[in-house]
Amino acid sequence: MRMSGDGTAGGAPGRSPGENGPYPLHGGAAEPTTETIGYRGPTACAAAGITYRQLDYWARTGLVEPSVRPAYGSGTQRLYSFRDVVVLKIVKRFLDTGVALQNIRAAVQHLRERGFSDLERMTLMSDGATVYECSSPDEVVTLLQGGQGIFGIAVGVVWRDVESALSQLHGERIDTGETLVGHNPADELARRRNRAV
Repeated sequence: MRMSGDGTAGGAPGRSPGENGPYPLHGGAAEPTTETIGYRGPTACAAAGITYRQLDYWARTGLVEPSVRPAYGSGTQRLYSFRDVVVLKIVKRFLDTGVALQNIRAAVQHLRERGFSDLERMTLMSDGATVYECSSPDEVVTLLQGGQGIFGIAVGVVWRDVESALSQLHGERIDTGETLVGHNPADELARRRNRAV
């Protein structure tokens, strides 16, 4: 799938979703899933490797908006889903390699339209001017045969990086607002907060 800066798409048709769902965030079936956990701005920044200023700008301009809870005026906090944090990290990687913001916006729009289970199996390739989606090794080879310099982002690797980072940080249950402490036993403040609720 080719995504150009003008928002148009073309190329290879998308593949059907796989039978396996997304990786569980913390493991066991009894624990909250990625669909029931949200992450506040500072946590999303830490996991994606961006500054809060970038996060705020991207949310205000509509590049990556929080899908769980947007900010409504002063005093409210945005809440990002796991998938939002993965997209934040992908945007950061594109910016670090010099892809134009217009092309990144087109790629993010494409990612929004994709199914959650497809995201982890996708490779995004770019020559700096255009972003391509490759969902098979053959598509990557075909793209490389063009002879131009390109780079790729294996979304599954980004997915696991974010998953690992978030397992060390705090999340928030979407339904109850309970703070979920990451695997950091030294965090006494979060444990106290949970006891007070």
